[in-house]
Amino acid sequence: MSRAIVVDGGVRVPESALHVRAVRASGPGGQNVNKVATKVDLRVELDAVEGLSEAARARLAHLCRHRLDADGRLMISSQATRNQARNLDDAREKLRALIAAALREPRPRRASGPPARARERRLETKKRRGALKRERARDQD
Repeated sequence: MSRAIVVDGGVRVPESALHVRAVRASGPGGQNVNKVATKVDLRVELDAVEGLSEAARARLAHLCRHRLDADGRLMISSQATRNQARNLDDAREKLRALIAAALREPRPRRASGPPARARERRLETKKRRGALKRERARDQD
């Protein structure tokens, strides 16, 4: 029923790591929704994903930390369509996109100072405020 998912050149999810279960979907569908199991629950053994570096594996664990079941497997479900095969394809695509997102290294943040115009504006405001206070001091004398 399922086959291995190839994400990138050397990164793939073997078929043995995928556990597919079809259940009844909620939502519209009339009587069909009560009879046919079209929703797909896909569970993935994260440790079995092949070709991930340790950094990518850590990013993947961070990305899917809220989707893990009690056994530590990633849970993905799809009930977008009334067709079980299309929902399975959708769930597999969600998994592929999640792993692809974990493969991308985040750009390092470089600390930057305030722009020159903001610095000038701040100093100008301080000068205006100081001048206002100096004028008040002269009025009281």
